[in-house]
Amino acid sequence: MALDSETRWRLARKAKLKPAEPVAETIIRAALETDMVQVLDIYNYYIQNSVVTFDIDPMTLSAWIEKYRWVQGLQLPFLVAVGSDGNILGFAYVAPWRQKAAFKRTVEDSIYLRPAATGKRIGTRLMEALIEQSRASGVKEIVAVISDKGAESSIALHETFGFKNQGHLAKVGFKFGRWLGTVLLQKSL
Repeated sequence: MALDSETRWRLARKAKLKPAEPVAETIIRAALETDMVQVLDIYNYYIQNSVVTFDIDPMTLSAWIEKYRWVQGLQLPFLVAVGSDGNILGFAYVAPWRQKAAFKRTVEDSIYLRPAATGKRIGTRLMEALIEQSRASGVKEIVAVISDKGAESSIALHETFGFKNQGHLAKVGFKFGRWLGTVLLQKSL
């Protein structure tokens, strides 16, 4: 029996109520092109099992490598959290919010964790490093575009770091047979 996205996230949140196991020796570092294999696995999980991304079709490795090279070429941060076993536990990056020249110093952030890595402050550590490195890269504004259903923990994480709610766009995406909106958050650096 297939579970709908809200039921899956409700079960995941319930599982998070258990005390988080400490993540020993998690390292936050700049991503490497070779990390894109695991980044692909993490992201495709969310495409297939959640509404936190509005992508519908699984991405390819070549698409992630292209995205990684593009972000690197713009000298913007693309980070990974690496566990003591060498596996990627999560990733975060910023990319231009819009393509027009006047938006040059405004970016949109993305943070994704392996499901088993949630609730262990890895997202917090990635966000801290992402903000710090974005500031060092000359970024002035970070925008977060977050699903209005099933992404409450992402909204809470952003608010913890001082992102302010700038609005809500209702029914702008259609996934898993239902309309979804987005919450817009923004942080000035």
